[in-house]
Amino acid sequence: MSLGRLGRAPSSLFLLQSFTTTAAGAPPAAPTPSSPGFLAHHLLDEFSRPRATRDAARLRRLAAYLTPPATESVILRLPSWRHALDFFRWAAKQPGFRHSCYSLNAMASLLPPHQRAHLDRLATDALASRCSMTPGALGFLLRRLGAAGLPDTAARVFDAARTTLSCAPNSYTYNCLLEALGKAGRAEDAEARLQEMVASCGDESVDRYTLTSLLNCYCNAGRPEDASAVLQRMSEKAWVDEHVLTMLAVAFSKWGKVEDAVELIGRMEALGMRPSEKTLSVLVHGFARQGRVDMAMDVFGKMASYGFSVDLAMYSVLIEGLCDGNEMGKAVKLFQDMKRDRVTPDVRLLKKMIEAFCRQGDFSIVGPFINENAVHLKPGSAVLLYNVILEGLTNHGEVEAAYQLLSSMVRGGQRVSDDDTVGVHIFVISEDMKPNSDSFNIVVCGLCKVKKLDLALALTKDMVGLGCKGKLLMFNDLILELCNSDRLDEAYEIFNQMKDLGLKPSEFTYNSLFYGICRRKDTSAATDLLREMRTNSHKPWIKNCTEMVQQLCFSGRITEALQFLDEMLKLGFLPDIVTYSAAMNGMCKIGEIENALGLFRDISSKCYLPDAVAHNILINGFRKAGKFDEAQEIMEEMLSKGLFPSVVTYNLMIDIWCKSGRIDKAITCVYKMIDEEKPPTVVTYTSLLDGLCNAGRPDEAIVLWCKMSEKGCSPNEIAYTAFVNGLCKCGRMETAVNYYEEMKMKATTFCRKTFLNLPFKDLGLDQQPGEEAMFPLCNVPFKSTSALKEAKDPLK
Repeated sequence: MSLGRLGRAPSSLFLLQSFTTTAAGAPPAAPTPSSPGFLAHHLLDEFSRPRATRDAARLRRLAAYLTPPATESVILRLPSWRHALDFFRWAAKQPGFRHSCYSLNAMASLLPPHQRAHLDRLATDALASRCSMTPGALGFLLRRLGAAGLPDTAARVFDAARTTLSCAPNSYTYNCLLEALGKAGRAEDAEARLQEMVASCGDESVDRYTLTSLLNCYCNAGRPEDASAVLQRMSEKAWVDEHVLTMLAVAFSKWGKVEDAVELIGRMEALGMRPSEKTLSVLVHGFARQGRVDMAMDVFGKMASYGFSVDLAMYSVLIEGLCDGNEMGKAVKLFQDMKRDRVTPDVRLLKKMIEAFCRQGDFSIVGPFINENAVHLKPGSAVLLYNVILEGLTNHGEVEAAYQLLSSMVRGGQRVSDDDTVGVHIFVISEDMKPNSDSFNIVVCGLCKVKKLDLALALTKDMVGLGCKGKLLMFNDLILELCNSDRLDEAYEIFNQMKDLGLKPSEFTYNSLFYGICRRKDTSAATDLLREMRTNSHKPWIKNCTEMVQQLCFSGRITEALQFLDEMLKLGFLPDIVTYSAAMNGMCKIGEIENALGLFRDISSKCYLPDAVAHNILINGFRKAGKFDEAQEIMEEMLSKGLFPSVVTYNLMIDIWCKSGRIDKAITCVYKMIDEEKPPTVVTYTSLLDGLCNAGRPDEAIVLWCKMSEKGCSPNEIAYTAFVNGLCKCGRMETAVNYYEEMKMKATTFCRKTFLNLPFKDLGLDQQPGEEAMFPLCNVPFKSTSALKEAKDPLK
């Protein structure tokens, strides 16, 4: 029996009568209730109705005569698969009735492939009811399960066929199972079933349908070598047909093997086969996805030569590919061909082309293009195209042109031309085409980048007047730039405005405002904002807190800085050691070293562990204050806590020891740096050079200078200045002049400055030489090379 849906026969008058026996002497009797036609028509009448209106008593009477043929007929003639499934399940529950393989497959034929759950339950019910099946019926069910993507269910039904369904699988059922596995790409399972099929049915059972399913399996599993091997095997048996080549060509296209796909198409044409429209369409899309637009266009030409129709999706993928390749001439020509074929472009394609024009800066083309093609669009869709233009202008630095265009959109009903900035382009803007929030977001963000804040504020006012809500990004950028420009009051106005519009400020919004407040060192306003941030579960950025504390300390407002830190703690924001270090650094900068030490002790007692940077700040503060012993105590405390001194720590201590005359201790510290694989820096050498010269050991300083160069550490202005001045202090004027000459060769500007500060009276000059006499002095020969050879290397 065919499993296609049968047409409904014309209704007869007796079908509308009650299910009763006619009286004697009445007209000829209607068919008996056991008649399949009579039963089917009455069941159709009941199950075509909504469930609530069915006659339950009538259904109970009909159920007594229920047969599989009548059931199959009803299933195939009900108006939808949902009605059929409802009837199928009702019939299965009737006493003494069991579905046959035909009624079961009739139901399977109606269920759409995406109704996997229903198909899976149908198969489960078949096994549970031990429904007897023929090989043909079993094969049909397996194919339906495969089409729905249920290979595991298909395999389960197949394995239970012999014991549960009273069906011995044959080559046909094996082929149906292989087809189900092939659709799912289950290559290993398919190979195992093929071996099982050969063992059960013999080598001759493997036919073109078997290999076609195996080929499809390898294609779906992404195994091109195995697919090619199957194709070769089919070619040897002359089993290759249009379906096989098409399947493989599509697979090669998906795998990115475009040349192989083209070769297969050529092979099909050579054999007199014409590729299907679907095949060529898949190839065009495959080539376009890989950027092979030239080959996509060749296949597109084949489609035209075969007379295949081309839809919008096909034109779009080609035009977009040409746009991505910056082949705008070809893209425009194909676009015109599309319109001649009466294919209307959609917003997506128009956006893509306008983006490409804008990317190349062809704004003179954009105006006529959008005026011609946006006519059929609704205002909301047309705005999307204008937004692309606004973004293109902004990205090309034409922010003012974008501002003018957006302003014209706000006013509406205008012809906009701007010949001065980006070329001739005229936009005809209809009265009902108003910008949206994205439009304002694009231009306001662009104006913020170029610091045109007054224009940005004016646009924001226009946006509110149009009833647009705006975007969070736009408000964030505007608030940040206003704070950067120290326009905090206006930033607050925008902040309050965005909240009135229903936009929730983000952590970035709050921290932008917080930054503006910190710049003004307004602790009261900062504390108020921190309270609001805590209420909205936002955290202040450490860099802003650090800036606030440091600036307060630099201004001498130490008490306010400490109070601000306390307020942060009270609000539940725990300042980290970076913020506290900034406070200590600010105190040290203005000479408040004792206050810095007090803060250091305070945070240490609150379970903070000051890091090496915090210790370095204190050491440097004591160094600048000339309190060298206190600095060394901080260093020793640092070591006792298990902290590792950094290069900065060692450089500070070396400078302290050199200034305090403990040059040997400084040299020992350099040894330690080297042992810890912390190479001495130019700061290290500069301190040692100054210390050696101050200790009256210039020869060792000269040797150290040479070692510094050998180690790849280039001296800077400060190093030269310290070295030359140190040599002068030691009376080594000729040597100093020679090193000045070296300075002059490297950096004329700072070497002249250093030379002018030399003690010229020690050179026998009554006054500082003029510019014309300066450079001859630099030619004084260096006469102390023998002394240098005998000098001790301080680092040995």
